[in-house]
Amino acid sequence: MAGETAGAVAGRTAGEWRGWRAATQEALYGEQGFYRRPEGPAGHFRTSVHASPLFAGAVARLLCRVDEALGRPTSLGFVDMGAGRGELVTGVLAALPPEVAARARGYAVELADRPVDLDHRIEWLTEPPVGVTGLLFANEWLDNVPVEVAEVDAAGMPRLVLVRRDGTERLGEPVAGADAEWLARWWPLPPEPGARAEIGLPRDTAWAAAAATLDRGLAVAVDYAHTAGARPPFGTLTGFRAGRGAAPVPDGSCDLTAHVALDACAGPGARLLTQREALHALGVAGGRPPLSLASTDPAAYVRALAGAGEAAELTATGGLGDFGWLVQPAGIADPLL
Repeated sequence: MAGETAGAVAGRTAGEWRGWRAATQEALYGEQGFYRRPEGPAGHFRTSVHASPLFAGAVARLLCRVDEALGRPTSLGFVDMGAGRGELVTGVLAALPPEVAARARGYAVELADRPVDLDHRIEWLTEPPVGVTGLLFANEWLDNVPVEVAEVDAAGMPRLVLVRRDGTERLGEPVAGADAEWLARWWPLPPEPGARAEIGLPRDTAWAAAAATLDRGLAVAVDYAHTAGARPPFGTLTGFRAGRGAAPVPDGSCDLTAHVALDACAGPGARLLTQREALHALGVAGGRPPLSLASTDPAAYVRALAGAGEAAELTATGGLGDFGWLVQPAGIADPLL
């Protein structure tokens, strides 16, 4: 990376031990990182955005509700955090009614280079814009905010997990300071050797900073999630490569992700719900169309049947429907209530 010495790079190549947070940061976002690869995230895994245009349509309806709660401002912002190649912000702007679209401004926040074919009206940024009135939406962003991993040693002490570029791990120093305080409050580990946790403090900080960029409106984070009382005993750190789960190896060849403690991220006035609940509230349901439509309008029946299948996938129990939605209003009533 720019500014690094040759010795530092050689040390990493030789197998430097680092915490998972530093290792993930470089593996995902460094100059040769996974998220800077030309195929983009869609080349390796499928999010709700890629599953169906119904998702962008639902987010567009949510933006319209925010617009109404704001009193239809002259400029209505939509901020897509972790925008990938701009698929969601493109779909949302295209799904808006003309009167709302005329006032809408789209912002894609992503570290990768701007796609050459992206609509010129969408601003491409590396940080969220400040002072926006509208909707900030972070779909599967927080799970890729790098965090440290802790593991309980043979004496019952939580220690930081260190990792080499090839994925080899060892235990480091005991967890201390703010990280230890976060663990004690949000993910207390039992004194059982091998118990693991991801220390979500950087995600809490990142979400608070992103939500604070809104002047008025709504901030929403959608992600793989867990809450207090149901934390996974051995953590969730994993990799994804070419559509399949893979060992988490921080060499830039795969995505590195861990589920999010969304309850720890939640700010004042926020609430948690499932994607199934949120999308149902926004009119996405997986009900089968009436069979009578098949005889009166076969083409419409086929379209409705396909849409019902996509809606069912987005809201499925045990699948995308179990994703967590963190909904945090800023100066307006919760438009999903």
